[in-house]
Amino acid sequence: HLSGNRHLANGRQRCGARAALGFTLIELMVGMVIALLTTVVIAQVLVVSEGRRRTTVAGTDAQVNGALALYDVQREVQMAGYGMTAAVEGIGCNIKSVLNGVAQPDFTLAPVIITDGASGAPDRVLVMGSAKGSYSVPARVVTTHTQSSADFFISSTLGVANGDLMIAVPGIIDVNNWCSIFNVTAITGGSQITHASGVGGRWNQPGVSSIFPASGYGALGSYLADPTKSSYVINLGQFTTREIRVNASQALEVRTFSSATGATTPSELFPDIVNLQAFYGKDTDNDGVVDTYDSVQPTTNAAWRQVLSVRVAVVARSAQMEKDTVTAAEPLWDIGNATTVAGSAACGTSKCITLKVDTLPDWQRYRYKVYDSIVPLRNMLWRS
Repeated sequence: HLSGNRHLANGRQRCGARAALGFTLIELMVGMVIALLTTVVIAQVLVVSEGRRRTTVAGTDAQVNGALALYDVQREVQMAGYGMTAAVEGIGCNIKSVLNGVAQPDFTLAPVIITDGASGAPDRVLVMGSAKGSYSVPARVVTTHTQSSADFFISSTLGVANGDLMIAVPGIIDVNNWCSIFNVTAITGGSQITHASGVGGRWNQPGVSSIFPASGYGALGSYLADPTKSSYVINLGQFTTREIRVNASQALEVRTFSSATGATTPSELFPDIVNLQAFYGKDTDNDGVVDTYDSVQPTTNAAWRQVLSVRVAVVARSAQMEKDTVTAAEPLWDIGNATTVAGSAACGTSKCITLKVDTLPDWQRYRYKVYDSIVPLRNMLWRS
């Protein structure tokens, strides 16, 4: 019995000793392998999920910025020419002006001016319009306004107020007869307006020089004999120009010029806009339907009157740069087959224009979206 008890005690000691040893090395290695595999799987899932999240968010950023940028361009172009196109005989006229005694660069009386970017670079779109609160129709010049005169005699001063900015348009436009800008400083009766230099006439010509043509205004035709050849004046109240462009930071920017202050104010609107392309929509056969799109600026009144719309496209880029190449080719602008569009080429059953982005650093590691629209120049169409 004593011998049996000793064997039983020894067996219990061995079991206790074995239980106190814990995990073996093999068991620990197996556990570590399982834990590492689990970590790898979780990491892979997180990487894939994060990549998809970045792609989704980046696509959303480009979609929002692109849609808002196009809306802003469309809104500006829709209002182009307001107050300037009621009398289309002056469209395309070269305008001379003086601001506070300093001659300003000449510009063209036109609702929209497109500056074509070289070799596919972003275009610039300049939109011009009146800022007059109350509408005022153009008034014919009834008595010849000489180059040195300080008064215009017009058919009616209805709607004209002191300080209003006006454009004088000659009856026949050529290199010797151009448009001029002046401020109204006094109104006499129902037909006489004065544009004296000095206080209240910051856009008027100085006394020692002239921005008016040598033949003045109204000398090219008699108002009573042939009103269509008479000069006329357009009341702008004040005018603004807005240049829409892609700036060096790859954002849509609007540079606003105010005639009231004489200052140009830049405003950055939407980031990650990398290209802007625009075309004039022209009715070259004068049937009332646009048949050609190009960026060639008209040079005559007849050619300007054929411009009925503007076609624009903006390219938005994702905000997040990807680690790998995600864009193999530059984005395409599908312009269809209905009309002739300069620079287009066949792409499947349609026609497309390649929108240049390959000059940007790491351009293939971003995603792009293209938004386009055709904007009627309603003030040209409505003569307003």
